Order: sequence, then C-alpha cells, then structure tokens
Amino acid sequence: MDKIDRIRLGIIFNSDPRWMGGVIYILNIVKVLGFLEDKDKPHIFLFYDRKLEKFLDEINYPYMEKVHWNFIPVYRGFIHSLIKRKNVFISDMIAKYRLDVLFPNSNFPVKTRSDVKVISWTAYLKHKYYPEFFSKRKRLERNLRIRFKLKNASDLVVSSQAAKDDFYRFYKVPESLNIHVYHFVSVINNLPKNDVDRIRSKYRLPEDYYLVSNQFHKHKNHIVVFRALSELKAKGINKHFAITGKLPEDPDSEYMIELRKIIDKEKLGTNISFLGLIPRSDQLLLMKYASAIVQPSLFEGWSTVIELILNNYGTREHILNLTSMRSWPEYLKITL
Repeated sequence: MDKIDRIRLGIIFNSDPRWMGGVIYILNIVKVLGFLEDKDKPHIFLFYDRKLEKFLDEINYPYMEKVHWNFIPVYRGFIHSLIKRKNVFISDMIAKYRLDVLFPNSNFPVKTRSDVKVISWTAYLKHKYYPEFFSKRKRLERNLRIRFKLKNASDLVVSSQAAKDDFYRFYKVPESLNIHVYHFVSVINNLPKNDVDRIRSKYRLPEDYYLVSNQFHKHKNHIVVFRALSELKAKGINKHFAITGKLPEDPDSEYMIELRKIIDKEKLGTNISFLGLIPRSDQLLLMKYASAIVQPSLFEGWSTVIELILNNYGTREHILNLTSMRSWPEYLKITL
C-alpha cells in the first residue's frame, strides 16, 4: 500500500482531438512526471472527455486514476458560475477528489473559493497577430476568456518566452498573476525498430523526401512550400514532400481548394503525397528518415514538431528553416 502523502494533482484532458498538439501536451505532462523520484511523484487524477479515451493507453504512470468527466459547455458554465459565484467548471472536481493542484484550467469566470492551486495554460495569442484567421465572434470570445484568466487566476503557464512577452504587450497583467514559462518537451516511448524500406514502401515515398506535419489551417502556411516546390521544378529540380495531418472534414474547404489550385496550376501532383492522419509511430519513423523536416507555419506558440526533433534527434540541421514564434519570411528559401 502506498503510504507516501502524495500531492493530489488533477489534470484536465479535454482538448479537441483534432488538435494533436494539445493532446500530446497533456500526454507528455504525465510522462515527464514519471521521471521524478518515486517519493516526489504526485497522485494524478486525469479528468478526460470520452472523445479522448483512445489516447489513454499511451499513458503508463504508477499513481493515476483515470476519471471520465462530463465537462460543462463553456457558455453555460460561465453563466452558471457568474450566477452562483463559484467556478462550476471545476468546483466538483476539487471537492470530490480533494485536489491540491489542478492544471490546466481554461475557464476562470470567478476566483476559486478554495486554497487549491488552480493553474491556467495558454498556448499563444495568435488572434492578436493574425485576426483575419478568426471571426469577430471568435476574437471576442478569446479576448473575454483571457481577460477572465488575468483577473481571476493566480498562475498562468505559457510554453515560450515570446508568449509571455505577448501577454504584457497586449494586456494589462495584474501584479498578482504569476506567469511561468514551461518549455514543451516531447517524450517518445517504444519507437518501432528501424525499417526505412518498410515505412517508405507503406506510404509510396521515394528515398529522398521532405516532411511537413501540420494541421490544415491557413496559418500553417503549406502554400509557401508548394510555391518553393514550383520554383525548384522550374529550375529542373524535382523534390518530394510528404504531408501528414488530419485533412479537413469538408473536402471542399476554402483552404484545401486553394492548395489544390496551386498543385494543379504548377503540376505538383507527383511531388506531393498527402498522407492524412497516420499512426504516431509511423509519423516518427517518417521524421527520422526524412531528408529534412519543414515547419512553414506563420505562427506557433510552441512547435511540437521542432521540440520533438530537437529533444529526441538532437540536431538542428534536421529541421529546414526553423519557424520563429511569431513570424515567417514572405517566401520560403530552400537550398537543396
């Protein structure tokens, strides 16, 4: 029987399953805690939404309870919290499981009425740099939720110094709020045995290929890669790009139509392989054997791709044209 008086840590696992960066972030938080000395390991209560249940098998932590939780819709939760003057998003979690700490809470309609440390997390303030990627309603919603965080949270975790600087640039940060920079680290377990021929054959890739692993959002900037490919092709240089990431549910989405027009106009069909959302083990092998990883994104609060490569393959040369935290050159410069 475990007789150590462990910190009772609640972890909220309730991101959109299509946002693999958010999913991986939580999985890695648990994995990193597994590296602590046994006496320092907290007892984790992982509050998960049913839509994320398929990811639970990736977690192997000795002191953890997996708790299926019915999360309250955001709008209803804010209204009820303001009426009741208590944070209904988390009050039952805290009371029922006698938590000492809860992370990462996104909703702070009111201050927490207990001594429990409730910690917030924000990945980035992209809507401040690229408002054109958001509707007016979404921008309003993001700004309101952030202002509630600033007013009612005591601690906020961000994943980069750039994100921390942005809070001070765009908002009035109260002196009572502690902003902590925690650099994201990807922990890889059980990477399959090296089999470069198998992985290339499975996805019908040539020996020399480059990899882009991103969601299909406009700010991910696949377009600049396709334009660079077109310029190379005009010079008689043929290169191949493998593109991973969940394709939009709507095949006629505005962004996919834009990408396909470029592919058709520049005749890039034989230079690009859309692989979709593939098993993570396959993605990692594709990264390992790629000639380079390309991250063309216009804006990242942190980059799972870059952190994964730097922390596990240990070479900056394996990444072509590293993204900055908030900007990207107008045109991708590739020398291959």
